[in-house]
Amino acid sequence: MNPYVWTWNGEALVLVPSLVVAYTLAIRLYPAPRARLAAFGLAMGLMLAVFATPVQTIALHYLLTAHLLQNVVMAEWAPALIVLALPPALAAALGHTPVMRALSRPVVALPLWLGTYFIWHVPPAYDFALGHPATVLHLEHLSYLAAGVALWWPVLQDVPHRLANGAKAAYVFAAFVLGSPLGLLLALLPSAVYRTYRDGQGLWGLDPLSDQQLAGLTMVGEQAVVFFAVFAVFFLRFLRDEEARGTTLG
Repeated sequence: MNPYVWTWNGEALVLVPSLVVAYTLAIRLYPAPRARLAAFGLAMGLMLAVFATPVQTIALHYLLTAHLLQNVVMAEWAPALIVLALPPALAAALGHTPVMRALSRPVVALPLWLGTYFIWHVPPAYDFALGHPATVLHLEHLSYLAAGVALWWPVLQDVPHRLANGAKAAYVFAAFVLGSPLGLLLALLPSAVYRTYRDGQGLWGLDPLSDQQLAGLTMVGEQAVVFFAVFAVFFLRFLRDEEARGTTLG
């Protein structure tokens, strides 16, 4: 199979258009500023970039690194941008639904995200999903997206559970500390653990173990950048709040 074939699948043909339609209808009732529209557009663009291009073919048949890129987009980047894209009034309406009220609790959202990430990366589950790309793999990607939305909701929205800036900083730091061992484990394992790629053709001169090490290091690196950046924003806001509180008391 040509690794550079452009493909279309359920994520590109069904999920992205469905999200676009839903968001378009929602913002007719809850208008959003351009910055939030841009965030949503970027989220959809990232999803199309990894599912409607040769990245999809490479992820399915050649490189773990490409598949982990898809997972990162679905579990971290796209969910964060989607949550950020919601105007406050729309977020409030969604946040008061029973599902979001439950899932957006930090004590629920963080374990849900971590559990989703780690369970799908257990080798038998990972290979099983890749072996059923028309069914189970779609379920995997949808679960990443849902868990990612739950993870980012209490950080980027204040309804229904408003967190102080210090709590948000601590929450994001905990997400990185607890989530990064997965990438480190993949980078440090002495042998390739996923049958799909271990028995595959490889690409670009990467053998299965080198591919797995690159995938793990890349995953840790992007999480360090993304989570630390968000942590820094809220930690600086926390310091500003503390300074303002001290000035007021003084």
